[in-house]
Amino acid sequence: MKPRIYIARDLPEPVASYLEEHCECRYWQGPGDISEEQLAEKIGDAEGLLVTATPIGQAVLRAGSSLRVISNLSAGYNNLDLRALQQRKLIATHTPYVLDETVADLAMALLLAAARRVTAMDRLVKRGGWVKGMDAELYGLDVHHKRLGIIGMGRIGEAIARRAALGFEMDVVYYNRSPKPEAEERFGLRYCSMDTLLDTSDFVLLMTPLTPETKHLMGKAQFARMKSNAIFVNVSRGENVDEEALIYALQQGQIAGAGLDVYEHEPISVEHPLLQMDNVVTLPHIGSATAETRLNMAFAAARNLVHALTGQTPVQIVPELQQQ
Repeated sequence: MKPRIYIARDLPEPVASYLEEHCECRYWQGPGDISEEQLAEKIGDAEGLLVTATPIGQAVLRAGSSLRVISNLSAGYNNLDLRALQQRKLIATHTPYVLDETVADLAMALLLAAARRVTAMDRLVKRGGWVKGMDAELYGLDVHHKRLGIIGMGRIGEAIARRAALGFEMDVVYYNRSPKPEAEERFGLRYCSMDTLLDTSDFVLLMTPLTPETKHLMGKAQFARMKSNAIFVNVSRGENVDEEALIYALQQGQIAGAGLDVYEHEPISVEHPLLQMDNVVTLPHIGSATAETRLNMAFAAARNLVHALTGQTPVQIVPELQQQ
């Protein structure tokens, strides 16, 4: 008998076909994304669950008494109640690795767009504001040979550092829980304290996971340390930044601008102050959003689920649950 699974999101056809081959599948039919409460109602006797951002806590776990594995279609897994999963001795998986290079591309795109005012200049041209004789009004900031400070030197951080150091000849420094000597040797990086990074970097890029320790890691004190002509870029998680502190820093001219793909509350409201600022580039959380990468992520999540339910070792177990 095939294991029973509940699929709480849309999937590309090849991935759905793969799951149908190995599992008895039930699907969320919408409308919109499934909520935690709706998932608790729908999960029934499913042994496996494939989900993306829906919170998985006690309500879902109590309702899903037959659950054996939860496959999270995301590199991050802050939507999972890890303590509750540990108590139930459930396996949870995620999809790192396959999105690293794509997110690194997006991070560099945000950095360049914010520095060279790409979106502001695009709006200027489209509204007919570009007139002959304009000069200083069009100025941005150089990126090449400037200092990039990366907070969080995981795989994606290393991919960003490689692009910056080798492609733009930037001086790359980083702060991490522990130094990365191999990355330092390969890309010419230098480890430094958080304060030194903030004090001296022309671009500060946040690339940490969301944990209790990193929530609001960037706050009022951190933005106050940055150079007044520095750019802040966040492609990690919105909750890692105190948004009120970021808004204050931008309004007061403590920093020159920002490039953001993530926010404390998503989707961000059209009335949000960050959307009213020409020196802020705002994207709709699209770090991994290419067709190729999303297909690879979906297949990775599907394989994790099938492997766990058929007695094979899942490829990518959430680190905190690997020792169960």
